[in-house]
Amino acid sequence: MSLVDKAKQAAQVVQQTVVKKAVELAPDSWVPGGKPDPLIGHAHAHIGKPVSRVDGPLKVRGEATFAAEFVHAGMVYASVAFSSVAKGRIATLDTREAEAAPGVALVMTYRNAPRMQPMPLFLTGEKAAGGDNLPVMQDDRIHWNGQPIALVLAETQEQADHAQSLIRVTYAQEPAVTTFAEAKAQGTEPGVFAGQPMKKEIGDAEAALAAAAVKVDAIYRTPRHNHNAIEPHAATVAWNGDELIVHDASQAVVHTAWSLASVFGLEEKQVHVTSPFVGGGFGGKCLWQHQVLAAAASKLVGRPVRISLSREGVFRMIGGRTVTEQRVAIGARADGHFDTIIHTGTAAMSRHNALPEPFIQQTRGAYAANHFKLEVEVAHMDMLANTFMRAPGESVGTFALESAVDELAVALGMDPIELRILNEPKEDPTEGLPFSSRHIVEAWRTGAERFGWAKRDPKPGATREGEWLVGMGCAAATYPYNRMPGGAARITLTRDGHARVEIAAHEMGMGTATAQTQVTAERLGLELDQVTVVYGDSTLPGLVLAGGSQQTAAIGAAVAAAQHALVAELLKLAGKDSPLAGLKPDEVGGLDGGLAKLDAPERHESYRSLLARAQRDEVTVEANAPPSMEGMHWSMHSYGAMFCEVRVNAITGETRVSRFLGAFDCGRILNPKTATSQFRGGIIMGLGLALMEEAQFDERKGRIMNPSLAEYHVPVHMDVPTIDVIWNDIPDPHTPMGARGIGEIGITGTGAAVANAIYHATGKRIRDLPLTLDKLL
Repeated sequence: MSLVDKAKQAAQVVQQTVVKKAVELAPDSWVPGGKPDPLIGHAHAHIGKPVSRVDGPLKVRGEATFAAEFVHAGMVYASVAFSSVAKGRIATLDTREAEAAPGVALVMTYRNAPRMQPMPLFLTGEKAAGGDNLPVMQDDRIHWNGQPIALVLAETQEQADHAQSLIRVTYAQEPAVTTFAEAKAQGTEPGVFAGQPMKKEIGDAEAALAAAAVKVDAIYRTPRHNHNAIEPHAATVAWNGDELIVHDASQAVVHTAWSLASVFGLEEKQVHVTSPFVGGGFGGKCLWQHQVLAAAASKLVGRPVRISLSREGVFRMIGGRTVTEQRVAIGARADGHFDTIIHTGTAAMSRHNALPEPFIQQTRGAYAANHFKLEVEVAHMDMLANTFMRAPGESVGTFALESAVDELAVALGMDPIELRILNEPKEDPTEGLPFSSRHIVEAWRTGAERFGWAKRDPKPGATREGEWLVGMGCAAATYPYNRMPGGAARITLTRDGHARVEIAAHEMGMGTATAQTQVTAERLGLELDQVTVVYGDSTLPGLVLAGGSQQTAAIGAAVAAAQHALVAELLKLAGKDSPLAGLKPDEVGGLDGGLAKLDAPERHESYRSLLARAQRDEVTVEANAPPSMEGMHWSMHSYGAMFCEVRVNAITGETRVSRFLGAFDCGRILNPKTATSQFRGGIIMGLGLALMEEAQFDERKGRIMNPSLAEYHVPVHMDVPTIDVIWNDIPDPHTPMGARGIGEIGITGTGAAVANAIYHATGKRIRDLPLTLDKLL
């Protein structure tokens, strides 16, 4: 079997399962052109049912192949040596002892690495995926503490790691900016996110603040965070002649293929990237230097290469969330109506990436006010490039904004939920667009009732159980509905009524294949076990990125377009003798393993009959999702109301979250089982952000000091309370399938809800994450 065949086989194995039939009728949806969905009312609806993930059995049995588990004949293993200074040049580099070590096949440094172009930097092109745009091992320059300086290949991982430890290096250091304070002192620049300036001013916000009857004005700080997915970054790389094959842990297979082609001077079709399974990503599983180094070394040695970063290696080479300093000021009238909102501040960033932390995003549309001043500035440091991390901007931005709203509620003597509802905007307050669908008030009401908010004594420190002070806090959550271009899908329908959907999408544990199996079965009138979804392969149709909580909607729109094209093709094949003769595609929907007239279901013909009459074994169509126009007409977001109960030990300062509830408004929920997992997972990550997560940065050397899960703390089972999740399930009439994104909304608002609960328990306001016990003593 060829390497390409092996890659395709791995991408398809996820579908080797049979899933349960669902029966409930689905509400209205969306098709190309924005017309009402012609499938309303058909008998085999699957959307909205709690279907188990189709990849679950494979993972439980250990049969799912991840990036570091592909095996090729003659494969060698890679180990990376990292710089230990933040800026300068390599003065001496002695690799002789490493080269002579047992099992070593190659030691690659800037002296013998092949000539390569820098990686195309993310957000600078349609298919660019690079975490930084520096030359990859092309010269002796050092740009950050942890930069790769050598790569060792050996017959075993142990031999490679041992040989790597034998490399001797000295540096000619240069002055480096490694403190946030120094970076700010040297001057800041306007932040730009996705090509758009991070600045918005309406009216005179500062003057309005000065004149406000009641006001808050505070600084909030958030630290660096690392993604820490269960699966560390890895790739298995091989050259088949002039074709580069990469089995990667990737959120962007097509982007990675295009970018690697650019690095090595190839045509895009010469690079084949597969990623059938990803063990967590959160924004970090894109193109970094390790895939480039592995491909370069594989070319030099003429053998397949497996590179699997250690946990420390991930901290050294893979960017995370950057540090922020945010000012939030809100001025209100005596009755609580906001008059002015100011949200400004600074984020640290290296000079070789393009992602400031856009912490003002949620403030653009959260609350009504007459005056706004919103701005993100960038201070440059000599450090590893930062990147997307779950809800970039919103996760830390809502901590600042929603903490400030709580502070204002205290100053006004108002209930914090009622203050938020009082300041609900009728339209997007900074863009002037109508909301496509906004039901956060319903989320507040239902969530408050379920959580028992009415029992809360508003006085801080009023509730005590022995040594434990008990507090309740809340915060709003919001995340934009993004629908990126590039969605395309191929559907192959066979005579036996089986549909195969192919799309270059990704599965990081969120249930991609499961949801799209439901969507496809819904549209074609098939049972779930009659649908196979193939993904995770750059040779498949589409340019879809697993990020921005938009992949499910992008794929759904592409599947809808392909289904529409398939119906049109089948009607051409039907002929005059078919019950469907003379019908148009918009008049027909999938029903009982075939097509039927929507308002006359007795005019029905099975797929088996249609293809048999046409003497066809199968029919294949491919279609692109229509261009997304929503952003021009509507302000589109997912929303949540987050409720937290904490217990703080009055003697030790130890904080325990005892209850948490998320009440969400995210449009239609396609699969309640996988959605619940997504919501809870986001909330758990938000609890980590609130209470413990911090990549501790040595400002003397520019080096992360806690590059392991022993020292970088994330929530474990004992840290996580009962998490209740509810939603209103009101379809958004302006999105595919009525759904909006759910992958990132759970982490937004959570940090502020915890901080506000801690204030309510103790009377102490903490504005600096994480909320560790030393800040409470």
